[in-house]
Amino acid sequence: MSASTTSTTVASHQTVSVRPGHSPSRHHLGFWMIAFAFLVAMAFSAAPAPLYPLYQARDGLSTFMGTVIFAVYAVGVVISLVLAGHVSDWVGRKKILIPALVLEFAAAALFLAVPELWALLVARFISGLGIGMLTATATAHLHDLHVRHRPGASKQRFEIVSTAVNIGGIGLGPLVSGLLAQVLAEPLRTPYLVFGILIAVSIVAVLLTPETVGEQLVKPTYRPQRISADHGDRAGYIAAVASGFVAFAVFGVFTSVAPALIANMLEQPSRAISGLVVFAVFGAAAIAQTATSRLGLKTRQTGGLLAMAVGLVVLVIGMIGTNLPTFLIGGVVAGMGAGMLFKAAIGAVAAMAAPEKRGGALAGLFLISYVGLSVPALAIGIATLAISSTVAMTGLTVVLLIMLAIVRVLARRSPRR
Repeated sequence: MSASTTSTTVASHQTVSVRPGHSPSRHHLGFWMIAFAFLVAMAFSAAPAPLYPLYQARDGLSTFMGTVIFAVYAVGVVISLVLAGHVSDWVGRKKILIPALVLEFAAAALFLAVPELWALLVARFISGLGIGMLTATATAHLHDLHVRHRPGASKQRFEIVSTAVNIGGIGLGPLVSGLLAQVLAEPLRTPYLVFGILIAVSIVAVLLTPETVGEQLVKPTYRPQRISADHGDRAGYIAAVASGFVAFAVFGVFTSVAPALIANMLEQPSRAISGLVVFAVFGAAAIAQTATSRLGLKTRQTGGLLAMAVGLVVLVIGMIGTNLPTFLIGGVVAGMGAGMLFKAAIGAVAAMAAPEKRGGALAGLFLISYVGLSVPALAIGIATLAISSTVAMTGLTVVLLIMLAIVRVLARRSPRR
């Protein structure tokens, strides 16, 4: 999700070289082919979300196990980000993108062929590994292709497209898989078959796209992505990483436990409705990020904090009253706030970090954000073993509201305010 936003900032400070003979028209076409591959991969990464209630009904899985299946995906993303998210800077974009897409194809094949619980866990982990490799690399590749096609032009197209295919793709996946599962036979197989075909097409598209990183005769010594916490503005940095944690907590809840809550507590078993709710939340986040791109960092941060707080409260009210429209409105408003808040966090960290430490600073933000993607969702799953989903979500909302208040206080203490 949001790895692309991180890489957007990083990519803008990279110098790329292009192999001779590649015309601007090829880079133009390549830009859209990479955008397509990026969109398909991110959509597939969230495609299982509306299918979890079906797995629960078939195998008797608890809400807790559903969140475990989701959490192993986030673990795969974090591991891959640390180990391979930065490697394309010297080995080339395509040498990372193609293996990443192959991992996504393998996950789709495993989902399709083996319906057992262990296979779900392995497939989600493999998918996380692929996404961790792909998000940063695909965003950097989009940046390179945009610059070579439109040298000296505004980067607005790149920023809008990279945000839309990342966040929007995560929302599109559940919508597509939910609709396929609702209207076609084999609801636990057909979505993966369709996405498997799309991923195969994406691999071909990447193969046909120009490389934008020239081959280096002397490659740097490999080391995992380093994370730095020394950026001269401790309060501002803590506020940013806390913002990332809270924003991704909302995203994690809607891609892990929300479909089960909708099916069970709100008595809406339709897979299409579950997919539509997830799509609405992520679509709102993508639209908010794009619509507020011209606002100042502090204005965007304040708006994000307010929208998230209001959205979370409305969401809980919808759960208490078992009212789906209220639940959806709360999710959309919270999604808008999460999108604005995370984009503000990216801007704040990029501004405060020295150029030579910017990658490590952003990596720290992104890793904490992915902890937020998995831990709160997993906590809800554990809590539902002893208490109701409504009480668990209410408790999480209280914790997140406290964190939002802390973010506000720390942001006001930041010397960069």
